[in-house]
Amino acid sequence: MPNPLDRELDVFSAARRLLAGERVAYLDEACGGDPEFRRRVEQLLEADEEAGTFLENSVAGISRSDANIPAAGMTAEKSGDRIGRYRLLQQIGEGGCGVVYMAEQEEPVRRRVALKVIKLGMDTKSVIARFEAERQALAMMDHPNIAKVLDAGATETGRPYFVMELVRGIKITDYCDQNNLSTDERLDLFMQICRAIQHAHQKGVIHRDIKPSNILVTMNDGVPLPKVIDFGIAKATYGRLTDLTLFTAFEQFIGTPAYMSPEQAEFSAQDPDTRSDIYSLGVLLYELLTGRTPFDTQKLLRAGLNEIRRTICQEEPRRPSTCLTTMLGADLTEIAKHRKAQPAGLIHLVRGDLDWIVMKALEKDRSRRYETANSLALDVQRHLDNEPVRARPPSNLYRFQKLVRRNKLLFFAGGAVTAALIIGYCAGQPNRNLAWVLYHLANVERQHKDLDEAHSLSAEALVMYENHSDWSLVERGTVMQILGDVCSDEGNLTEAESYYRQGLKSQQSEHLVRFRNEAILNSFNKLGMTLLHENKLSEAEGMYREELAELPSLTGTNGAGIAAVRQILASIHQMEGKKAESQETLPQASPVQQ
Repeated sequence: MPNPLDRELDVFSAARRLLAGERVAYLDEACGGDPEFRRRVEQLLEADEEAGTFLENSVAGISRSDANIPAAGMTAEKSGDRIGRYRLLQQIGEGGCGVVYMAEQEEPVRRRVALKVIKLGMDTKSVIARFEAERQALAMMDHPNIAKVLDAGATETGRPYFVMELVRGIKITDYCDQNNLSTDERLDLFMQICRAIQHAHQKGVIHRDIKPSNILVTMNDGVPLPKVIDFGIAKATYGRLTDLTLFTAFEQFIGTPAYMSPEQAEFSAQDPDTRSDIYSLGVLLYELLTGRTPFDTQKLLRAGLNEIRRTICQEEPRRPSTCLTTMLGADLTEIAKHRKAQPAGLIHLVRGDLDWIVMKALEKDRSRRYETANSLALDVQRHLDNEPVRARPPSNLYRFQKLVRRNKLLFFAGGAVTAALIIGYCAGQPNRNLAWVLYHLANVERQHKDLDEAHSLSAEALVMYENHSDWSLVERGTVMQILGDVCSDEGNLTEAESYYRQGLKSQQSEHLVRFRNEAILNSFNKLGMTLLHENKLSEAEGMYREELAELPSLTGTNGAGIAAVRQILASIHQMEGKKAESQETLPQASPVQQ
C-alpha cells in the first residue's frame, strides 16, 4: 500500500505546477471528496507560497524549470511491457518519484527480480541524481541483510532504472505480529538490522528513511531474515555517490515524520549524519516493543509541517513502558498477546534496560545517542545476556534541565520557588534539598503522565531520606505518598496501599508540628480510598475510625472535616449491610442535624 505521505506529496507536487484557476478542478478530482486530505495538501501549497520551495524537488515533486513533461501519447509502463531484458509482471511498490515492479529476467539467467524505474514525467535533474545515488549506494553494499543491486540501465525514453534482488517478504512489524514473536525474538531481528545499517555507514552511506516498510522479513532455510531496502534518500557521508548534482536544499523535508530525527526535521546548520539513522532505529525498536511509535503517525500527518517540526524537535517521547502502562486494557492485552506475554509481564520486561536503551537512541541531542548502530546492537545484546547496559540513566541535573525546557511557563511563573530550591541545593544541606527537588520533579512528571520517571525520581528521593535518620519523617512520609500516588495511577493498588501505610506511620511518629497535620490527613484519606478501591471494607472502616479519633487533636480541623469522615463511615456501613450503625453515624455527619 502506498505511503499516505507519498500520495500527499504527489498531489502537492502536481498542484503546485498549475495556475491558481486550474488547481481547484485538479484538487476536486485528486482528493476524491476527502476534505481532510485536501486540507493537508492545501496547507502544503500555502506553506510553499509563503516560504518558497522548501520540499526538495527530488522528493516532493518537480519544478517548472527542470520538468521533463511527458510527450503526448506517452504512457506509463504496465504489466506485460518490457524494459531491456526484463518483462514487467506486476507493480509492487510506488514512492514519490519511482515505481517498483516485479519483473522476470529471461537471459542470461531466468529469475524474478524487482525493477525500479523513475515515474513518467519525473525525470528531472534532481530526481535522476537521487535515483542514481540510490543505485550507487546499493551497489556498494555487500551484506546479507541489505537488498542487492543486480543490474541498471535506461528505458527507451531515457528514464533510468535499476534491478534489485526480489525480496519476498513483509514489513518487519507485520511479520512480528503475524507470527507472535516474543520480545527477545524481535530484539534478535532488530540487532540484525542494526548490523546492516552499520555496514551502510561503514560504506559512507546514511539511509535517512529507516521505517518498517523499508525493512522486509523473508525466510532463508526456515529462518527469518530481515532485509533493508529503499536507499532512495540515502546520502553519502563522504565523497560523492554520483557525478550528477545532488544538492540538499536548505529547507528540505526528507523522510517519514514518525521516524525522523530532530536534525532532519528542523531548519539548522546541522547536517544529518549517521546518528540520524540511530534515532530512526530507536523509533523502530520502540514500535517493536510497544506496537506504537513515540509520536502518533496519523496525528503528525494531520498536524502540518510546522507542528511536525515542533513535536519532533521539542516534545519528549514517553518511555516504552509508560506507553504500555497508559494503554487501554484491551489494546495492551492485544499488544502483549502478539509478544507471547501477559500485560503486566510485558510492562515489567520493557521497564528498565529496554526503556533506557530506547530513550538513549531517541535523545534530541544527537551527541547523547549511541555513536554507532553497532553500539546500539551491543547494548541490546547485553540486555539479553543480563549484563549491565551502557545506556545509563542521565544525571539528575540533566533531567532537571530537560524538565525546565519542557515546562518553561511553569518554571518562569514559579521562578522564586525554583530559585529557592536551587539555592537550597547549593547551600548547607545539598543532599536534603536535592531529595526535596527530586520529590517536586516526581510530582511534575506524574502530572505529565510519565509514571516511570515519577516512580524513579520519587524512589531516589526516598532512598536519600531513608539514609539520613535525622531528616524529617514528615517529609519522608510525603515522598512515600507520591510513590503511592504513582502506583495507584499505574493500577497497582497493593503497592500503593503499602506506601500509604508506610507514609502514615512515618508522619504519625514525627514529633515536630510543622507540616504534620495536613500530611497526616492526606495519608489517612489516600489510604482509606485505596482500601475502598480494593474492596477492603473492614480495613477502610478501621482506618476512617482512626482518622476520626485523631481529628480533634490536629490543629486547624473544622466541623466540616469531621462531618465528611462520618459521612464516609456511614457509606461504608451501608456497603457492609450495617444499617443500624449507618443510621447511627449519619445524624452526626450532617451539620444541619447536629
